[in-house]
Amino acid sequence: MTTKDDLGRAGEDRAATHLRALGYRILDRNWRCDQGELDIVAQAPGVLAFVEVKTRSTLDYGHPFEAIDERKRARLWRLALAWVREHPSHGGGVVLRLEAIGIVGANPATGTLEHLRDLR
Repeated sequence: MTTKDDLGRAGEDRAATHLRALGYRILDRNWRCDQGELDIVAQAPGVLAFVEVKTRSTLDYGHPFEAIDERKRARLWRLALAWVREHPSHGGGVVLRLEAIGIVGANPATGTLEHLRDLR
């Protein structure tokens, strides 16, 4: 990988592939509003998942999930609700859930992937 942006993009591509393999349907990627950005919005039966993807080439600066603290989770919830307001046809009758995918390795395509399905 040449830059941090390239690493992140490759990690998001791998995360989307992983989610599809689990039966999720990707509804949106890199959705932006004035409050920030959601990496992936995906739907599984009965669930609308807002997925934060963190990719690291090494653990030198900590595990990817360490970057998702309480403040970040609160921001992700605000973004999730903003997405639902903008896409009302997807928000009814489903559970809204924050998820995280962490990938560690020089090459995100082969690095270690961890998926947390319910960030609280």
